[in-house]
Amino acid sequence: MAERSFAKEVEHLRLGEGEVFKGEAILAITKGLLQAGVSYVGGYQGSPISHLMDVLSDAQDILGELGVNFQSSANEATAAAMLSASVMYPLRGAVAWKSTVGTNVASDALANLASGGVTGGAMVIIGEDYGEGSSIMQERTHAFAMKSQMWLLDPRPDHAQIVDFIEKGFELSEASNTPVMLEVRVRTCHMHGSFVCKDNVRPAYTLDDALNTPRRDLGRIVLPPAAYEHEQEKIRHRLPAAINFIRENKLNEFFGPDEGKVGIILQGGMYNNVIRALQYLGLSDAYGNTKVPLYVLNVTYPLIDSEIEAFSRNKDAVLMVEEGQPEYLEQALNTVLRRCNVAARIHGKDVLPMGGDYSVEALLGGFEAFFETNDPRALGNRPPRPDARPVLALAPVEHLKSVVPARPPGLCTGCPERPIFAAMKMVQEELGEHHVSADIGCHLFSILPPFNLGNTTMGFGLGAASASAFSRSTGKRSIAVMGDGGFWHNGLTSGIGNAVYNKHDGVFLIVDNFYSSATGGQDILSSRAPNKTRKTNNPIGKAVRGIGATWVREVDRTYDVGKMKRVLTEALTTKEKGPKIIIASSECMLNKQRRVRPLEARAVKNGVRVIKQRFGVDEDVCTGDHACIRLSGCPSLSVKHLDDPLRDDPVAAIDNSCVGCGNCGEVSEAAVLCPSFYRADIIHNPSWWDKFKAKSALAFIGFLQARRDRRRVVLEAVA
Repeated sequence: MAERSFAKEVEHLRLGEGEVFKGEAILAITKGLLQAGVSYVGGYQGSPISHLMDVLSDAQDILGELGVNFQSSANEATAAAMLSASVMYPLRGAVAWKSTVGTNVASDALANLASGGVTGGAMVIIGEDYGEGSSIMQERTHAFAMKSQMWLLDPRPDHAQIVDFIEKGFELSEASNTPVMLEVRVRTCHMHGSFVCKDNVRPAYTLDDALNTPRRDLGRIVLPPAAYEHEQEKIRHRLPAAINFIRENKLNEFFGPDEGKVGIILQGGMYNNVIRALQYLGLSDAYGNTKVPLYVLNVTYPLIDSEIEAFSRNKDAVLMVEEGQPEYLEQALNTVLRRCNVAARIHGKDVLPMGGDYSVEALLGGFEAFFETNDPRALGNRPPRPDARPVLALAPVEHLKSVVPARPPGLCTGCPERPIFAAMKMVQEELGEHHVSADIGCHLFSILPPFNLGNTTMGFGLGAASASAFSRSTGKRSIAVMGDGGFWHNGLTSGIGNAVYNKHDGVFLIVDNFYSSATGGQDILSSRAPNKTRKTNNPIGKAVRGIGATWVREVDRTYDVGKMKRVLTEALTTKEKGPKIIIASSECMLNKQRRVRPLEARAVKNGVRVIKQRFGVDEDVCTGDHACIRLSGCPSLSVKHLDDPLRDDPVAAIDNSCVGCGNCGEVSEAAVLCPSFYRADIIHNPSWWDKFKAKSALAFIGFLQARRDRRRVVLEAVA
């Protein structure tokens, strides 16, 4: 169950010639693929591409009508290998994933694909997850494009431009027999806009055509001596063909006046921010009518030397706007202009930040420095620059830093992984600390407070593999954690299979929450919900036993903290050798709430009796030591001050975000904390029996309270 359904929006994919599409860029990309006559599509979810995979999944009826095959790939390497269908046959294929982590996984297949080259158009849609909002290490796709010589498109953020570049990208791939990468940033993927549609196109050459008439060309298979010839073919034939296509089809764009003392060269994806920064400096309007010559690189690899030379020839200085590091484009720009004997000074990372997001604020500082050095008169009539720094420096604002607590990212309210790590923390208090190899996914938040667990993380599904160096240790056993998404992505073979083969005497904890939750709640092999287009309900337990694991324990309700604690203790202390595998299962609470809440709301509206559980804290019992918060960390657990003048310490409290998972009470019981938690059943549309029981209970409680008050000893002060 993906976090967002596009079941209604995908109907826009049926729009035809002359009709106007309005919506999110993710949908526009899918529409572009259908208009370009794509034959097959695959990929692996991950921000900002997750929604593209969700759109394709929801659009399978439309894809089927056009004869397009869609595969939700097991991982990025699977998706990249899928493009081999375009090697021998004139089939247009596209795959998508989150970069750069996805490209890391896919690099072996991509290298072979780029070496042999393609017959049909092959496109990799890259979700460039770079910058402060990213969840991954800070790298760029550009290096991969250069390494394997795959052409890199970075279209200007505009729906019509992106859709056009999908079709042009396929044509470029076919013209140069080279796979193409199309890079879209996070903000671009979720941008809303419009464009005029074309009709969807059924593939002229189908997958059935390929299967019925197999082709074989030894020159495209990566084996000696062909492999040695591929490098020469790239330089002598493919690169010139790509450069000619890019130049003839004017894929790069020029804006502003033809002449100018200075100019700006920029990545296509940076266009909107550059225009906004120039607007603040009085050098452009909001619609892109710029007073500064701009050369927009919608294709950032390969560069077109003749276009760069023509743009820079009569200028004193050129600024290269290139987000991220190293400065690949700036270095290439220097090389091109020096070879052409063009004297224009090149600026870039000397005035702009070396790394990080190129926000409008970051660009403004660099642009001011560039113009003040090279063309100060251009800034003569600039309006006041928006600057938040004076406000941020005010004493009241500075004071907020000391009174507003830090809010590190953490697990959601009711997350079934929270009790697992609470149990791990309790076990380590008894047995001492252990080396914990963490993994990519929601469970990675366990490295932060309040759990503070996890020593390393090396990649999606590599939690088990990253503990392999400790396989022969005679000291404490290592613990490796990974999720069900990571398990099916990579961990079954590289982690568990490797541990079984090498008789690794460690503990492997697989968190099974029924979905690939970290990427948006997509179904995976072990998902327990039925899926009409995929085969689910393939248990993880069967998979690990199938490759030879013998010590396997399954906990099918992670909220049972006591049981989790006992199983972990057994795994860490048993004398049995070999890998100890624990499969801890409970449904992702976010997906459960998405599924259950609409059903409950409908039932309540229709007058059906519905019971909802909520938890609370008895203020009279709570001691105020907050151990429950330190062991749970649930966002719904907070503190509040009492009116009682004799109790200074705030007590624990549960706010309205509680989803009734019961973890707080389970943790309190397992850790033998104060019994201050209680559960309340909220009954909607109660029956007469419910009302009678409630009335009777309140009357009885009132009787007991009155009797207690009568028996209370009251001491009166004597004057």
